[in-house]
Amino acid sequence: MPMVFGAIAPHGFSVMLEMSDDAEGGLKTRASMEEMERRLKATAPDVVVIAGPHGFRVEGSICVADVGRGAGTLSWNGRQVEMNVPIDGEMTDAIIQAAEAKGVSVARGGYAGTRRSQSVMPIDWGVITPLWFAGHGRNMVGHGHVLAPKPQGPEGPPVVIATPSRSQPREHQIAFGQAIAEASETDGRRVAFIASCDWGHRHSEAGPYGYHEASARVDAQIVDAVKSEDLRRLLAISDEEANEAAIDGLWQTLILQGVLEHTPMPVDLLSYEAPTYYGMIVATYSGDAAAS
Repeated sequence: MPMVFGAIAPHGFSVMLEMSDDAEGGLKTRASMEEMERRLKATAPDVVVIAGPHGFRVEGSICVADVGRGAGTLSWNGRQVEMNVPIDGEMTDAIIQAAEAKGVSVARGGYAGTRRSQSVMPIDWGVITPLWFAGHGRNMVGHGHVLAPKPQGPEGPPVVIATPSRSQPREHQIAFGQAIAEASETDGRRVAFIASCDWGHRHSEAGPYGYHEASARVDAQIVDAVKSEDLRRLLAISDEEANEAAIDGLWQTLILQGVLEHTPMPVDLLSYEAPTYYGMIVATYSGDAAAS
């Protein structure tokens, strides 16, 4: 079975209702993430592969979590959420082997115990936020109460976690995406891929990075590439432009491009907005009628 679902999803954690009542103005993005959740669930993936920019990074390599579980906590404005997810070791190994066969440098990352079953990878907002909408149980600590798990149970599908390096040749990220799709096809299980991405982080002088017109300009290029179903256009964005715009989604989206080159799926761009200082895109990819 090839890939059944793909997505570009933001990791601005205010889109999670448990973290912010008003999503800091990003209510359109929150609604789009809820729709992404519905569509992903409809494809019934057995494994979710997620690539984000903020996890453990290894210079010149894609770092893949070689652990038994991933766990983390987000705390913000008196609210706190926790996540603890199983890592799919079999799919992790298959993707690494397929990527290395293509000449892609991959580093296995672990923490704590030396055995995979004893090791855990700390996960950050770049992983927790998209997975919050990917079938995993939700707990909230704070305000004197704990929310009950979602109806489908305390855990969603097991995951594979990857963090690309910006110093790696961009074609290697595309090749890594092809390896994900090849591994899923060989494995036979239903696999979803999520590119965890925020875009220009300089839309507002009030933000931590200040204002630069490149954020709006580059974000517009990204939106057009998504609409045109031509993510290879991202290869033309220079390092200087990426730095000026302060984007963090380019590298994960190139991995998605590799997935789509192996397993084409039509896109549905659900939303783009920049309600605060950074831009957020929600787009889904699926050939499954149940997810449309």
